[in-house]
Amino acid sequence: MSQWKAFFSHGLGQLRWSNTVVQALALTVVTFCVVLPLCCHRLLYSYFFIRSMYLDSMSEQVLQDSYLRGQDALRFWQSLAPLGFRNVSRRPDLLVTVVTARRSDGRDFHYLLQVMRQLSAAAGSCGPRRCAEVLVCDVENGPLDNQDARLLEPHFRVVRRSQQEQRLNKERVNTFEKEKRDYVFCLRRAWALVKPRNMVVLEDDALPRPDFFLVVKHLLSRRFALQTLYIKLYHPERLQRYWNPEPYRLLEWLGLGVVGATALLLSFPYWNPCSFSFSLSACHLVFFTLYFMAAAELLGRHYLLEARRLSPQLYAVNPATECCTPAMLFPGNTSLRVAQYLDASFCVKGNAKDMVMYQMARALPGGRSHSVEPNLISHIGAYSSVRPNPARPKLL
Repeated sequence: MSQWKAFFSHGLGQLRWSNTVVQALALTVVTFCVVLPLCCHRLLYSYFFIRSMYLDSMSEQVLQDSYLRGQDALRFWQSLAPLGFRNVSRRPDLLVTVVTARRSDGRDFHYLLQVMRQLSAAAGSCGPRRCAEVLVCDVENGPLDNQDARLLEPHFRVVRRSQQEQRLNKERVNTFEKEKRDYVFCLRRAWALVKPRNMVVLEDDALPRPDFFLVVKHLLSRRFALQTLYIKLYHPERLQRYWNPEPYRLLEWLGLGVVGATALLLSFPYWNPCSFSFSLSACHLVFFTLYFMAAAELLGRHYLLEARRLSPQLYAVNPATECCTPAMLFPGNTSLRVAQYLDASFCVKGNAKDMVMYQMARALPGGRSHSVEPNLISHIGAYSSVRPNPARPKLL
């Protein structure tokens, strides 16, 4: 009996708070089983998000907000006197082309009107000279008009296919090929009309953020922009996680863990309210590196990226991935090269225009493509203009 008492007393002695293994275990349990679940269970892009409790209500709230914003934009454009955006000057530093088509679903959300209202406000924020010229490219070929584009005609230059071009475009093709052809038409027509030094192409459900032009101007001032085919201004938030085959994200993730671990261990001699016994040793550095990496991934990289909005200089520029094309920046005359390459490709499911552009950047000698993070637009299009839609779309 005395031997068992000695054994347990020795074991319990090893489990004292001064033991760093006990401290590490307690910190891990408290962080990942209590603190993060409590703080993150409502964060849409966190691993701790409780879909069964919050997804439906959050999706409905976003739809309601977008509907109200769309109705407000409709009243705004109906009551507004014509703006000066209709007179588009040639050879501007930047042209924004908005590609739009009539939507059979979600028409009451007026995505195009929302985007153009935000765009006009942002473009007029640069002083006496506008931040950019703005063009609307209406690719609707059906018997029914795109009413939102018609409403904008007194305010913006709206371009469409001629009757002859519409007859040539009557060939029945799959949705992905049609979407690509419309995109190529807008790229070429915008360039032919304006010949801008740089071009941004937005889809009609890509709502620009307030700092949109500030960041775009900064991107164009950087040297890499002279050597890239395109810069993606949006990547789906659900695909922004660290756990990803992209090497730069893995390096960013590891760097975050090492920096966080080093900073914490260096601070313990000066601030240690919990009386931790950790030191700047290799073992403790590895533990806290993994600790910070796990916490960052479970919280959600999307939320950490939001801190970069403090300044245009903090936005990250990385190699582009395949998805997606709601907002694209084409420096110089690269829009013509992209249009030519797209025109030579046939798009199908699994090989849509975003995939073709990604393959182009990898195949051409010296071809490069980049993406910027965090996103410069919000993708508000719950209802697609080219794909089947559910009755009530969900955020995830």
